[in-house]
Amino acid sequence: MTRRLFQGVAGTADDSETLRALSKSCHPERAKRVEGPAVAFPLVPSPLVPSPLVPSPLVPQSPQFVVNGDELHEECGVIAIHGHPNAARQAYLGLYALQHRGQESAGIATADGAHLANIKGMGLVSEIFTDDVLEKLPGQMAIGHTRYSTTGDSALLNAQPIRVDSTKGLIAIAHNGNLVNLGNVRSRLERDGAYFQTTSDSEIIVQLIAHSHAGTLVDAIADSLSHIDGAFSIVMMTRDRIFAARDPRGFRPLSMGRIRNPNGPDTIVFASESCAFDLLRAKFERDVLPGELVMVTEDGVTSRQYSTGIEQTSCIFEHVYFARPDSRIFGRWVQESRDQMGRQLARESGVPADVVVPVPDSGVTAALGYAEEARLPFRFGLIRNHYVGRTFIEPEQRVRDFGVRLKLNPVRNLLEGKRVVLIDDSIIRGTTSRKIVRMVRGAGAKEVHLRISCPPTVSPCFYGVDTPSKRELIAANKSIDEIRSFIEADSLAYLSLDGLLNCCQGETHTGYCTACYTGNYPTQWVDVDEIVPATATL
Repeated sequence: MTRRLFQGVAGTADDSETLRALSKSCHPERAKRVEGPAVAFPLVPSPLVPSPLVPSPLVPQSPQFVVNGDELHEECGVIAIHGHPNAARQAYLGLYALQHRGQESAGIATADGAHLANIKGMGLVSEIFTDDVLEKLPGQMAIGHTRYSTTGDSALLNAQPIRVDSTKGLIAIAHNGNLVNLGNVRSRLERDGAYFQTTSDSEIIVQLIAHSHAGTLVDAIADSLSHIDGAFSIVMMTRDRIFAARDPRGFRPLSMGRIRNPNGPDTIVFASESCAFDLLRAKFERDVLPGELVMVTEDGVTSRQYSTGIEQTSCIFEHVYFARPDSRIFGRWVQESRDQMGRQLARESGVPADVVVPVPDSGVTAALGYAEEARLPFRFGLIRNHYVGRTFIEPEQRVRDFGVRLKLNPVRNLLEGKRVVLIDDSIIRGTTSRKIVRMVRGAGAKEVHLRISCPPTVSPCFYGVDTPSKRELIAANKSIDEIRSFIEADSLAYLSLDGLLNCCQGETHTGYCTACYTGNYPTQWVDVDEIVPATATL
């Protein structure tokens, strides 16, 4: 049964207080804290308790990460709708198109000028928002969120949007990314009297808005965003307005689209990826600029730059893996970037072979480019089972590499006796790549040459991607030949960093963050996993 939380929904009980009490019973240390004069009251607090030690401003507070094998997961996707008579259903369709960015939880908040309702739950968008649930969300405005969250009974409390009652009025907020100066900002707010019931990045933003001395809400939002550092693409909603903003470096994508209404004002749409516009029949208009705050009211769209002069460092892994191929992000079609990655990979590290086989689905476009450039046949030699759920029961007799075999199955007649070039988007720990190489070889392949359409991943990401720690990244601890030996391939090659950057350049000449490949981060901090505890000497 799908678990949902209803807030501000007419005729439906709000279980926020029950969940808060349950959270405190599971964490009794909360009950001992003295609640100060709260300026903003989160209605859905996180069950996590802040550490009594205030971290250094340079120490990141990364979210709880869940990594399954070699797969990386985007933290979330966001959608916003303004000026549509059935905004909730439009948000639902938008989240459906963004489901690849998060599959653990989802939520939609709507407003009609007087009321602001919010429903969220655990599971896929289609599981949470049935027709009868969507009927409970009236209004011409909506924001939505889909998330790859932590697991457990308390995960519902972490789902977004977060609905907040503050001195600035009711606000719903949905956030994609990760802030990096949480310790510094949180400690300052606590000194000013803020009481935090959650460790959510989103609450940091809301508390800043609530504490701002700016005279208007839009000024308070702009002022608050200028005090935080890290990656964030945000959509916010009050009872009568929609806001959208990106961080000054533009780490995460956020686009604006428009649905033309011949009989009235146009519908304005914001989404993490432009592929959501296609399902809504909205026309892509532009990207929200780094450091830009956009406000939409019944009077139209207004915009302001709350930050300027900072070098853009958008996440290049959006082009490599996360974004859908049919999306346009950072001024360039993802399909074009991945096709060029495959072609460049063939130019840099071509090898005599009989067939090119992608690791589905993320390796398909690069494999097509590689095959065309190398003039080799492209074949779907691995078939993916698209109907595997998020959980499954393994047989009592553990089958070697069972998890991979459940998702992928080799086509023996396409692989047997062939020299195979296997194309994938990345290697993280190396364990999944080794299983796939074994699978292809077990299907009769004479040779298996693995080609990766990005450089080696040597450093974790702290800007909204759940990567393992550096000690778990195989490329950070082994040479390329050692990795080749570990995964049992006949040869292994990665795309060069210069090659990747050239493949992702569009008309706008976007600057990219490549920290996961270089270890050079756009923001300053210390990885808490790399801190060595001090030892006492007698």
